[in-house]
Amino acid sequence: MSVAVVTDSTAHLPEGFAERHAVRVVPLHVLVDGVVSLDGKEMGPAALAEALGERKIVTTSRPTPAEFVTEFRAALAEGADSVVSVHLSSELSGTWEAAVLAAQEVGPDRVRVVDSRTTAMGLGFAALHAAVVAAGGGSPAEVEAAAAETARHSSTLFVVETLEHLRRGGRIGPAAALLGTALAVKPVLHMAEGRILPLEKVRTMNRAMGRLVELAVQAAGDGPVELAVHHLASPERAVDLANRLEEKIPGCSGGCVVSEIGAVIGAHTGPGVLGVVVQRAS
Repeated sequence: MSVAVVTDSTAHLPEGFAERHAVRVVPLHVLVDGVVSLDGKEMGPAALAEALGERKIVTTSRPTPAEFVTEFRAALAEGADSVVSVHLSSELSGTWEAAVLAAQEVGPDRVRVVDSRTTAMGLGFAALHAAVVAAGGGSPAEVEAAAAETARHSSTLFVVETLEHLRRGGRIGPAAALLGTALAVKPVLHMAEGRILPLEKVRTMNRAMGRLVELAVQAAGDGPVELAVHHLASPERAVDLANRLEEKIPGCSGGCVVSEIGAVIGAHTGPGVLGVVVQRAS
């Protein structure tokens, strides 16, 4: 039985990874001053950073159920017997819900939808691990389990220049946003229970980067891990962070992947964001 794996654009898979692993990606929508673009296809990180720098109104929305229906049916028409669709946390977006509605239309016996309870490469690793199981001839249940298990074993940490973008988008509450109001405080956040939650606050970005490394080392433990670093408009800092992680975490397999986040997540975090995803073996 052939299983197709679908994810969404917030997985921020590095260039070429989706094609190499036959993962289908459904883009979320980005609206700049009301004009809609497809995340990763019609709008990338550079255009998003420019729009935010010009203080344009940037909002985001989920794919429609009809867009998922089109993707699911295309996968089945191309020879898949079933589909496993893996998406960002339902606490952050209606994307998972849209995929569920589409699965009901296409056939719940043929499409399984996974709420990863995370995003970025936490979601990306889940989709990639699911694709590996699918390529090895795994059943739909095995592919679904691989996605869910992988997501459960990931830790996502990040630091933003300001919490204003997260507050504006409703991804973090006003009380939590107060963490970042003091001058020069850089909030360190993490994914927990499917939500973005404050972890601690650090005085400078350099200290925040050091803290990200320390927290990643703790999350990695002694076992083998995969690592990813995300950024928006901060390539030098991202490479520096990746080098530090590879030095401190010898159990990292395949080196640390560096990927610039796309327009949807970038709209909520703002330029200058740095993130780390630690993927432990499940």
